Amino acid sequence: MPAAFPRIESAEMRKFFLLILFSAGTLAFSASPEFDAVAEKADSVVLLDETSVVVDALGSGSFLIRKKIKIGTDEGAFAHRVIGYDYDPLTAFAKFRSVRVLKPDGVVREIDLSKACDYPAPARMIYWGARRIMIGVGALEVGDVLEYEIEKKGFTYALLGGSGAGAGNVPAGTPADDAARFVPPMRGEFYDIVPFWSENVPVAEKIYSVRIAKPLQYRFYQGDCIPAVTFLADGTTEYRFVSREIFPFEKEKNMVDLFDAAPKLFLSTTKSWLEKSRWFYGVNEDYGSFLPTPEAQEKTDELIRDAKTEMEKISILTHWVADYMRYSGIPMGKGEGYTLHSTEMNFTDRCGVCKDKAALLISMLRMAGFEAFPAMTMAGSRIEQLPADHFNHCVAVVRLADGSLRPLDPTWVPFVRELWSSAEQQQNYLPGIPEGAELCITPISAPENHYLKMSVDGEIDAAGTLTAELSVDAEGQSDFRLRRVFVEGSHAEDWAQMLENEIFAISPNARVASIDIGRDFRDYLAAPFSVKIKFTVPHYANVSEGTLFFRPVLAADIFPRGRTFEKIDTSADEKKYSFRDATSREITFREKIRLPFAGIPAGFSEEYSGDAAAFCGTRTVAGNEFSYEEKITLGKRVYEPSDWRDVCNALRAHKKMLGNVVVVHEKKTFSEEE
Repeated sequence: MPAAFPRIESAEMRKFFLLILFSAGTLAFSASPEFDAVAEKADSVVLLDETSVVVDALGSGSFLIRKKIKIGTDEGAFAHRVIGYDYDPLTAFAKFRSVRVLKPDGVVREIDLSKACDYPAPARMIYWGARRIMIGVGALEVGDVLEYEIEKKGFTYALLGGSGAGAGNVPAGTPADDAARFVPPMRGEFYDIVPFWSENVPVAEKIYSVRIAKPLQYRFYQGDCIPAVTFLADGTTEYRFVSREIFPFEKEKNMVDLFDAAPKLFLSTTKSWLEKSRWFYGVNEDYGSFLPTPEAQEKTDELIRDAKTEMEKISILTHWVADYMRYSGIPMGKGEGYTLHSTEMNFTDRCGVCKDKAALLISMLRMAGFEAFPAMTMAGSRIEQLPADHFNHCVAVVRLADGSLRPLDPTWVPFVRELWSSAEQQQNYLPGIPEGAELCITPISAPENHYLKMSVDGEIDAAGTLTAELSVDAEGQSDFRLRRVFVEGSHAEDWAQMLENEIFAISPNARVASIDIGRDFRDYLAAPFSVKIKFTVPHYANVSEGTLFFRPVLAADIFPRGRTFEKIDTSADEKKYSFRDATSREITFREKIRLPFAGIPAGFSEEYSGDAAAFCGTRTVAGNEFSYEEKITLGKRVYEPSDWRDVCNALRAHKKMLGNVVVVHEKKTFSEEE
């Protein structure tokens, strides 16, 4: 395989080489030795990644996207044999403006744009008609420079889940009645969120520029760039942002989303979150999203007929919408993505995405006498204070009797014993209320709200056979993680076999004697998850000449869906970036095993207490009993780098406590020792 780039020894030769390397782009600067070294080994190098935008008075603009990519290896050539770009035809238009290949000998191969294809983009669960333009480039060789331009016109509203805001002047040939779809929903406003990182390849230069007539606020997060603001003769202002030598981002295990760690640019003409909040309230009130219908009113009255308190009513309605409205998105009309569909449509179809489930809940809450409103949030990453519409999810808020607003999420709580999933704790949201609201954040949920308790009470006989009972109890998010597999996609007649399979994690020789699930798993609101399983395992322990060897039963990967904290990699001593777990939680493991003989006393204990996590545990052999007990407290879902010491110490102690094989030596009497 040919080398990515020729090795250049002298500084002058390196400068000459880089001038040639970047000559296909707009750059002519000497890269640093560090960037040069990475470029030499890379499958490809992005010489130029440039986006320029012209925004008109309606808030729509015209995007020109330019990329120049240097092919470094055969793998890089294969990866770029086809170019693709996704867009949403409801709100945007995209086409290739030019595609060409610059050969090392100066020959330019133009790609026939008539060969470009426009396909439905891959989709799952949300089928809003997203499209993908694609064009085959053909065979590329090491040293080639692939250069292409894409015109994009339209906008991408936040709840549509795309990247970046929109583009603008209506394409030639667009029917007049289609032109309105290229105007953003907040008429006259413009925003964009621009990642300034690269996940896999080095980028020599990235440029983003926007020309606009109205004031634009911007902020660069988690890094640096070269900004420039120029006042132009036509009364517009150009904002230009340049970053050079962008190395592939080095991720850490369990880290937060790249939007929360890597360099990014936010821009917005919206003055405040208050302004955005009032708009989101008004656009859905004007549309009539929450108008009552006789059928929905009748169902609401039926559901809350026997409820006595406001929280009873709120809980009943939230869980009914969560459980009885399917999650599946198809285009249902104008404004898809930011308009919440009507009560009539949602109640009749019982099918939709997050905004439709939120809308039906809001409607039913209003029919029950509550003040309820929509809210926007970002599942998976942080929302910054600059109002740049970093949203991908819609929820609801209800005003309680004390005047406070409580967030509700019917999308994330099917078969969950919560009204707002704690997998979303420490998450920003913006209510759409008439008086306007500032950006809010959900609080940390106490770890004890999400307990996982696993205990084993058993006995090992002289032949090494283990006879035991396993008890598993869980609440909150731990409850959901264990319960979900039983209530989604399985039948009650399969549950016994599924639980027996959990015991096989202890040993394939295990034999289940009885299973007690307490309540039907589907009756999730009645009581937390609880299971008791009695079983035997022949030859579980090795018993030989007064010595006993076995593993703690709970060291086996039993019910792993509730033990995802064990998957957190604790090999690093420190973290550069914030990191996350599934939820805050409290884990208690207990195990008592009676032994066939009295053992020599042995044991150890561990204890650690920090602000973010804690651990305490003991493990002993006393008389004819092995005893093990530990408690782990993990205090958050999203942690700061400074929290790593606490979390790491707690989890390392857990692995030490549970991971070692139990070795018991028989304690002999005085006469036996003689």
